[in-house]
Amino acid sequence: MSRGSHDAVVVGSGPNGLMAAITLARAGVSTLVLEGEDDIGGACRSGDLTLPGFIHDYGAAVTLFALAAPALRGLDLTSHGAEFVQTEVPFAHPLDDGAAAAMRSVEATTAALGRDGDAYKGLMSPVVDALDPLLEQFLGPLLRPLHLVRAARFGVDALQPVTLLARRFNEPRARALLAGLGAHSVLPLDAPASSAAALLLGAAAHAAGWPVVRGGSSRLTQAMAAIAREHGVTLQTGCRVRTLRDLPEARVHLLDVTPRQLLSIAGDSLPARYAGQLRRYRYAPGAFKVDWALDAPIPWRAAECSRALTVHVGGTLEAVADAEADVARGRHPGRPFVLLVQPTIADESRAPKGKHTAWAYCHVPNGSTVDMTARIEAQVERFAPGFRERILARAVHLPADLERADPNCVGGDIGGGLQDLRQTLARPVLRLDPYRTPLPGVFLCSASTPPGGGVHGMCGYHAARSALRRLARA
Repeated sequence: MSRGSHDAVVVGSGPNGLMAAITLARAGVSTLVLEGEDDIGGACRSGDLTLPGFIHDYGAAVTLFALAAPALRGLDLTSHGAEFVQTEVPFAHPLDDGAAAAMRSVEATTAALGRDGDAYKGLMSPVVDALDPLLEQFLGPLLRPLHLVRAARFGVDALQPVTLLARRFNEPRARALLAGLGAHSVLPLDAPASSAAALLLGAAAHAAGWPVVRGGSSRLTQAMAAIAREHGVTLQTGCRVRTLRDLPEARVHLLDVTPRQLLSIAGDSLPARYAGQLRRYRYAPGAFKVDWALDAPIPWRAAECSRALTVHVGGTLEAVADAEADVARGRHPGRPFVLLVQPTIADESRAPKGKHTAWAYCHVPNGSTVDMTARIEAQVERFAPGFRERILARAVHLPADLERADPNCVGGDIGGGLQDLRQTLARPVLRLDPYRTPLPGVFLCSASTPPGGGVHGMCGYHAARSALRRLARA
């Protein structure tokens, strides 16, 4: 290991790695970021994957927590080129006889839900009203006594399976809204705590919205990189770290990698007990993703879907639950639940004039090699007749393709690991400080640490805070 000129080295330049570097540099720590690819961003990148002039996001498209998460909210991203744009309908859920839609305000959503409106308001309004303290509590290690009373009240509903919580509603529309939100957890909808993701994501949509970044998600990581450089951070691309010997000497090293990569990088240096715990870490189902270049907007039968940046395609709660249960059992659903984003309804810069882009994925067993293109497109066509006729080109990404683009997407798992109740508490292992490894000065800052997957930067922020505490004691 050569002598380094920095006090901290961060491996990985996705939102978590960049947030870790910014947090360290703001505290006066000389920081170097190493990125194995030629471009920064990890899965938070964009490019013309289908046709020239059509910009698609490699991974994250809608930044669900970008405007609500404390870490990103504390950065002046707009003045560095990351402009967030959105519509008044964060997400919609088509049904065979119409659609359910979440509006920016709880009140507007309530008004459209008929006799389930009061129940929806009673469920969601308390979470929206307490969202800041709840995110402070849950977007980090759970074993922190920050807002215990609010967390306990939230937990009464959040610990329930979506299928149980949905019994508060009488009609398919409200139940479908909850199902679509809950499916973001990549858990079966009858799993305990699958409602936690539904409530927090729904509240974030109402409180701040679910935006896209104008020009593509790359603009977000480019803005973060610009902020990092302003604070003196050095970024180097094309520097792949395969073993600890590849790391420049520094007082602390923060690795934006999953347990599998840490085991490979650290080899026999890790204590046997900790290494064994990492080997038992479980990855979630994978994603099968399709990008489309379109000749015109998607012709949704329901007008609400034409105004929504995100569309949850899967039908009733029961149909979504059946599809996600198939995936959890290692099967490929005939009618998968599809998460679809149509960014060009808010950001015309992503396609030539009059043209559009769309991005969608469904869950599949981890490491799947089954082509789900026809099934995904059939689901969209079901609710948007004539959709296939508008496809100019498509780019198909199997789980292995996603992992090649970002090694943290193990088997196509875009969330850094299964996030059931057990692995939410023990992520990646059960420790008071889950970011600190047993290796002196080595920390994890990936989505395999709390709070898990998503474009929020909180894993990197908390890992950097842990590293700063070590530096203060040295």
